Amino acid sequence: MLPPLLVPSILAGDHARLADSAALVARLGLPRIHLDIMDGHFVPNLTFGPGTVAALRQSSRLFFEVHLMLDEPDRYVEPFAAAGASLISIHIEPSYDHADTLTRIKKLGCQNGIVLNPGTPAAAVEPLLNRVDLVLVMTVQPGFGGQSFRRDMLPKLEQIAEWRRTRGLNFRLEVDGGIDLATAAECRAAGTDTFVAGTSFFGAPDPAAFAAAFAKL
Repeated sequence: MLPPLLVPSILAGDHARLADSAALVARLGLPRIHLDIMDGHFVPNLTFGPGTVAALRQSSRLFFEVHLMLDEPDRYVEPFAAAGASLISIHIEPSYDHADTLTRIKKLGCQNGIVLNPGTPAAAVEPLLNRVDLVLVMTVQPGFGGQSFRRDMLPKLEQIAEWRRTRGLNFRLEVDGGIDLATAAECRAAGTDTFVAGTSFFGAPDPAAFAAAFAKL
């Protein structure tokens, strides 16, 4: 299994000083940040657009995971790639050509990912596993930070990790939602290697100590 990778979500950072939030992540030696892009339709919230990603890219060399929580993510992969995304992940739930969109993301020079909401079975993404760099299992219903972790998602993680092992695939298996040191340990035992943490990281009394403890999972 890959070493655990902590990916802070700047949705939980100071929205008036997002560049400072990204700089904190870099100072702690963490390689990635997670950017949640919400459209107010697919999820009941609005967050960042390509302009925000481009502005952050000007001052940061971090790996940018751009998570498109959109009704029509296939329409927006080009703007976010141009803005500086390193990886673009798209949801399986909306109706569009998932395979074609994943291919387009790769052609744009980015890594790609597929995302499942809590109510979506693992089988929905099984046909795409050989096309992706990352599978993201949401462990809360997406839309807002600070929600409680759903332990009923652990079997889904175990199933995807088993498919990865038996098929010799090498995508990262990521979780997002209610992740702290305790819930991350449970996900780690289920086969997860990549952990999005927002509130627990940026709200920690000492983010450096939190990151150090995370590395020991």
